[in-house]
Formats: sequence, structure tokens, C-alpha cells
Amino acid sequence: MISYLRRVFVESWLGRVSAIIIFLAFIGWGVGDVLGYMGTETDVVAKVGQNRISSADLGQALQAEMPAITKQMGVSDPSQVPPAMRRQVAHQILQRLVGQAELMESARRLNVAVPDSAVRDEVFAQPYFKGTNGQFDRNIFNARLREHNLNEQRFLTMIRDDLTTRTILQPVAQAASASTTMATRLSAFGLQTHVVDMLRIPFADQPTPPTPDDAILQRFYANHPWLFRSPELRHARVVVLSPSTVADTITVDDKDLKRVYEEQITRYHVPETRDVQVVTLSDEKQAQAVADLWSKGTDWNSVQLAAKGGASVDMPGARPSTIPSETLSKAIFAAPLSQVQGPLKTEAGWVVFRVNKVIAPQDTPFEKAKQDILGQFRKAQAPAVVSARSRQLQDAIAGGGLDAIPSDIGAAAAAGTLDAQGNTAEKEPAPLPASGKLRDAILQKIFSLPKGNQPNLIEGPDNSWYAVQVDTITPDSPRTFEQAKADVLAAWQAEARKHAADEHATTLYTAARERGGIVTVAGGAPIQKNLSFSRAAPNASIPSELMAYLPQMKAGQSIMGEDSSGFLVATVTKVFTPDPKADPVAFQRVKDALGQSEGDDLVASYVDALAKHMPPKIDERAVSATLSSLGFDGTVEQ
Repeated sequence: MISYLRRVFVESWLGRVSAIIIFLAFIGWGVGDVLGYMGTETDVVAKVGQNRISSADLGQALQAEMPAITKQMGVSDPSQVPPAMRRQVAHQILQRLVGQAELMESARRLNVAVPDSAVRDEVFAQPYFKGTNGQFDRNIFNARLREHNLNEQRFLTMIRDDLTTRTILQPVAQAASASTTMATRLSAFGLQTHVVDMLRIPFADQPTPPTPDDAILQRFYANHPWLFRSPELRHARVVVLSPSTVADTITVDDKDLKRVYEEQITRYHVPETRDVQVVTLSDEKQAQAVADLWSKGTDWNSVQLAAKGGASVDMPGARPSTIPSETLSKAIFAAPLSQVQGPLKTEAGWVVFRVNKVIAPQDTPFEKAKQDILGQFRKAQAPAVVSARSRQLQDAIAGGGLDAIPSDIGAAAAAGTLDAQGNTAEKEPAPLPASGKLRDAILQKIFSLPKGNQPNLIEGPDNSWYAVQVDTITPDSPRTFEQAKADVLAAWQAEARKHAADEHATTLYTAARERGGIVTVAGGAPIQKNLSFSRAAPNASIPSELMAYLPQMKAGQSIMGEDSSGFLVATVTKVFTPDPKADPVAFQRVKDALGQSEGDDLVASYVDALAKHMPPKIDERAVSATLSSLGFDGTVEQ
């Protein structure tokens, strides 16, 4: 129950504790007695000491948590989840309830009691129940409980149990201590740095071989039949409701747009601004030395180093009003471009500065800014509009299918034939009214549904909803050599270029191993030198295909690999480990993380011990009856 509470209200300190309880319920399952009969308590599914888990408790937990689970699975209601999976989910929820009961029984035996004042303080502290004044609001509290079908007594019991669990588990977790020696070793492991030289041999850079005779192409075609098939095609109808589809249907009165324009007048009436770099020092001689150094063309990083003990700041788009010193402001907006100025005496000290860019003033009239403001408003309002209109769309689909979509809710419809990659039969991208993750989700759904399926509204990524109906399915089929000849030639040539790249890379790799590195054998080939990485700071320039091996390699060793575009040859030139304690903040983070991990292990061991000391007694008949009544046993559909 408490994990459900945390999902529907606010995430807080109990997140990790709840996860640990669930995990330990999994590993502890089966240690109790499974009874066929438990006296006269036919409505009790499990007992832990004096704590009882009733059929109602299990049923409420199932009904509360299944909507979120079905949403994660991409279906609209629990009846679409396979029966075996529904039963598995139900048992996992029961396991979690057993784990919580074991903790509550432990609290009873330890005489742990949570006073009403602590429960009240915890409720009052929840931001989800506070009004605009930042104080607890009874009306908001009641409304939130109604939204999630909770009565006040049940909610307060959940809070009390929550605090009881914390009282037991927090001291256990806080007993953990992180070893400085272990933290040092872990830090050194993460900071160990490798320096690499790397060379790439692209497939595309290899010469294209001349066209071979048909006999060679026929043999290649026969040896690679999977490459030359017509893909499975499906004709589907799709309806999408997303922020982008509803945006144009959101209207705003011109008076409101004008009001926003006036409120944001500084955005649409921008005075001249300047990009400026400023150094402030207390000593005039040091300021003069910085000015002289800067005037000779020294870069900004070196200027900052020379201004040690002072303040240096980069101010892009500075306005006169954003510069705190009136003297400096006047000087900056009178200075020529790209010339070092100063030292100048100001209220804060001696200043040296340089103007790097001058942006002319901009004045945007309302008629020109109107569309920009409207776009901002639509973007801000679209998620809420989608949420409200999704119910209308769901009702429309339930009542009349995809032919009954109202024209005024901003839903976008499309129909056509496409393959699993989202391309038409002509190899063009299918015009689905979606992009990115939403498009991927729709494609996956199209190719997972049977022909003639009943459309259901599904929640997609990025606050979107969609429904899909598959009309026809054309299975994939082989193409004849004549039909595929152009593709056969292209594939044969690509394979020949890849083979040539392989031979070239292998020659370089063999020579690099014998002569001490890729630099000595690359000839004129471009090499990326001195690429450094550590486990704590990976280098995005090094392909992942090499990263599985490079961290274990020693200086002087070479490796050859392959990614999607070419072969790679790399040599480790240096391996060293910085002092972990040179960065005390980072070292402390590692030590804190280690302490938290050890605390979690202590809690896990404690709860595991509870399960062994107080094994649950489970009435399998009562469990089966509860699951059956809700359709979770695999025999009764919802």
C-alpha cells in the first residue's frame, strides 16, 4: 500500500525502503508455511505473527496497482495482460504485503509505537496537501484522497505504518560505515586513466570494385537469401492525440496575447547588448599587467589564470542595466569592438575588459510577436489539453471505433501501408502524425497486433495517446534474382569494400603489435591522438566496441575492432591513476555512496532475517479465491 501511496502522492525518503521490502519479499517467498486451511478466518490470505493480510487488502492492492502496471505494458486495461502474467503480478504484490507485515510484526514485538502527533506532522509536511499559502489545506487533503479512492482512516494508517517502518529500518541503515581504504580503492579504480591513439578505416573509403559477371552475383544472391526479401507490409489506421496535434486547436483572445506582450516588453524591445569579458582586481599594477598580456592576443583562459586573486566574468548579451557599476557600464557601451580596455577605476576595484560582440537593438511590434506568444501559450497549455481531450477520444473509440473520432479535439488520423521500419512500399517514410519515441511506439504496436484487432486508446511517451487498427497483413516474401539484381550488386560491392577495409586494418594492427603502436605504422592515415578516459569519465570519442577491452589493457598494447561504419585500430599509450584524495568532494561522494550501499545491505539482511524468524503462513485457497474473483488466476477473464 505504501508504495502505491508514494506513486500517487509524492516521492520521498521511503522510496528506497519500499524497494528493499519488495526485493526481500521476492527472495523470502517460500520460507513460510503454505496451508490449505487456516482455521475459521476464510477472508485472510496470509498471517505473520499477529498481523493479518486480508483478501480485501490483497484485492485493494491489486486494483490500485494494476492500472499503472498495464500502462507500463502499453495496454489499456488489465484484461489485455496475459493471464499467467496477471497471476505473477498478483503474487508479487502479495509478496510485498507479506514483507511489510513482517516489519510491522517486528515493530509490535519491539513495542514501537508512533504517536498521533508524529502522524499529524508527517501529513502536514506533505507538499501535495498544501495550499497557495504553503500551509496544510483540509479541502485539498480531502480532494486528493477522493481522487485516489482513499478514506482518511486508511490513509492515516498507511502513514503510521510508514513511520513505523522508518523507525525500525533507519537505525539499521545508519549503523553502516564506509571504509576509507575501500573508498580509496574504489575511487582509484574509477579514476584509473588510459590514454589511447586510435585510427579508423572506413568501409566507404575503400575503392568500389568493378561489376562482376552474373555468375558471381547469382552465387552471392543464393548465399544471402535473407537480404533480398520483400518486407512484411501492413495496412493500418492510426489516431494520435499529442501536444503537437492539439496545439493548433488552442485559441487565445488577442487581448490576452496583448497583455503577455506588455508583460514581456523587455523581450520584444531589446536595447543594444554586448558580449563582454571583464577582469576585476584590487591592485592597479596587476590590472595593468593583465591588460598588457591580454592586448598581446593571449586567450581568455590564460588571462583568467593571470588574474589570480581577482574576479573574472564572461557576460554574453549584457545590457546597461545588468552591469552593477554605472562607471563600468558607460565605459563598456562606449568601447570599441575587440580592443582591451583599462585598467579603469570603479567602485569594485580596477577593471580590465574587452567587448567581443555588439548586438544592435531590436524592436518587435505586437503583430510580429503575436505568433510567437501564441506558440508559447499553446506549448504550455497543450499537455493539459491532451489530458482533458484523451477522455473524449477514448469514449469516441469505445463507441464507434476509429471512424467516430470528433473533428474538434485535435486528434490526427492517418492510414496507409508500411513496413516495420516505418517506410512505404516505395521506401519513403510513412506519413505518420508522430515522431521520435512516439513514432517508434506506434510502429511497434502496428507490428504486434493481429489483423482486425479492436482499437484501444494507449498512453504513449511525451504526454501522448494513440490507437491502432491493423486492416491487412502482407507477409514478407523472397524476390527473384532479376527483381533484386540492383540490390544484389550494391550488397556485393559493400561486402567487397568491407573486406578490403578488414585486410587493411588487420595489416596495421599486426604491425602495431610488433612495432609498439599505431603511430609508428599508420603512414599518412589520420590518427586521433591522446584520447583519454577513465571509468568515472568515459570519452564519447571512443566507440563502445573498443570500450569493452580498453580498460583492461596495459600501455603499449594494441587492439582491433569494428563498428557500423568501419574498422578501428587503437593503441594504449599510457595508463596512470590520479590521487583519489586530490579531489576531496568527489572522494566524499564515493565514500557516501559506499556507506549507503552498505546500509542497504544491512537493511536487506535484517529483513531477510525477519522472514526466517517469523515465516508467513499463507492460505493458498484464500489467495486463489481472491485472484479468481478479480480474474488474476488465468481462468477468469475480466
